[in-house]
Amino acid sequence: MTVTVRFAPSPTGRIHIGNARTALFNWLFALNNKGRFIQRFDDTDIARSKQEFADAILYDLHWLGIFPDATEYQSRRFEIYDAAVERLKAAGVLYACYETPEELDLRRKVRRTRGLPPVYGREALALTTEQVAEYQADGRRPHWRFLLPNFSGDPLQPERTEIRWDDLVRGEETVDLASLSDPVLVREDGTYLYTLPSVVDDIEMGVSLVIRGDDHVTNTGVQIALFKALGAEPPVFGHHNLLTTVSGEGLSKRTGALSIESLRDDGIEPMAVASLAVLVGTSENVAAAHDLTELASHFDPAATSKSSSKFDPAELFVLNRVLLHNMPFDEARDRLMVLGIAGEQAEPFWLAVRGNLDRLADAGAWWRVLREGPREKPDFSDDDRDFLHQALDLLPEEPWNGTIWKDWTGKIREATGRKGKALFMPLRLALTGLPSGPELADLLPLMGREGTLARRP
Repeated sequence: MTVTVRFAPSPTGRIHIGNARTALFNWLFALNNKGRFIQRFDDTDIARSKQEFADAILYDLHWLGIFPDATEYQSRRFEIYDAAVERLKAAGVLYACYETPEELDLRRKVRRTRGLPPVYGREALALTTEQVAEYQADGRRPHWRFLLPNFSGDPLQPERTEIRWDDLVRGEETVDLASLSDPVLVREDGTYLYTLPSVVDDIEMGVSLVIRGDDHVTNTGVQIALFKALGAEPPVFGHHNLLTTVSGEGLSKRTGALSIESLRDDGIEPMAVASLAVLVGTSENVAAAHDLTELASHFDPAATSKSSSKFDPAELFVLNRVLLHNMPFDEARDRLMVLGIAGEQAEPFWLAVRGNLDRLADAGAWWRVLREGPREKPDFSDDDRDFLHQALDLLPEEPWNGTIWKDWTGKIREATGRKGKALFMPLRLALTGLPSGPELADLLPLMGREGTLARRP
């Protein structure tokens, strides 16, 4: 059977690194098993869901290297959910409830005072025809609850079944349905909550594996019961640990914390994001993978910790530097052209500066230094100024070869007696305006004799 996974966010904001972790877990699993990846937008909340967010999520996924085999929208599938509702009603496992929020809250408080779990007591199942007619005459519209299964044979009795499954990430899991209220599947206005469309779509789309955050573990117990009520075999489930900020706060699309958009705008490479998002909080060492195929070879969902993991953006820059320092020119070429870096010098320039970059965009600043000289003239002492004039007078004639820096500085050392920092630092400041940076042995041939002399203080 073909492995089919899905990533199903609500398009109510930009996805963050925690959402990307879920998407990547699914994508890598599909990649390792030659499966299908469905991008599904759970957009039944018409008021908050926006197409612009759906488009932005697809853009973020593409930037990470995820290209779905299919894209689906729940808002276009209401007829399928309506049919499922009628099937559940006919089976007697979806029942109408007329309580107001205030009445439900009062009942929960009463149950707590009696030492009972604050779950729904299924009072609606005992309503008479007259009571239902009275509620309807008062203008009340019902919400619809799914009748969770139990062993007693009497739905008014509290004894219920436990739902067990072998979790792909967490191992054996159990949810005691006795601790849960019968979930509302349909609101008073006829709109759907998350549970029913999600299960119906997983059935209709042939989803064989659901990988998601461990905040859904309890939901899974309910959903497995709903799968069976609809006559379907539940998929395999895997629940990975959640990511938090360094301070331990949860991530949210609404706050924009660690959004993929913000990380991209900050100049982080997609594989730095993907590598840390997947490997943090696992038994694998966090290292920068070159591409998703390489990352997939290090991916094992069972290696994920059961406790939440803190996501430190500072670690992204460590991975970012590794990726940039090893990036071949062919991969960087088009992006360098956007920065105005092109021509026959582009490749040797990239090889010279990549080892000093935190972000690829930083190459633009070094290109300007190479072409135009330091942005600001350094303030030299009289001794250093005299030294630099003498050094530039010793600059060899062209043509130059790869040993020009060594040849030139050898002559300077012999003529001035300077060595070490006293020799190299004034030269670096004069040539680049900065106290550190790429090897001058690599930059000097790119500056050329005329460009080097133009940096005379």
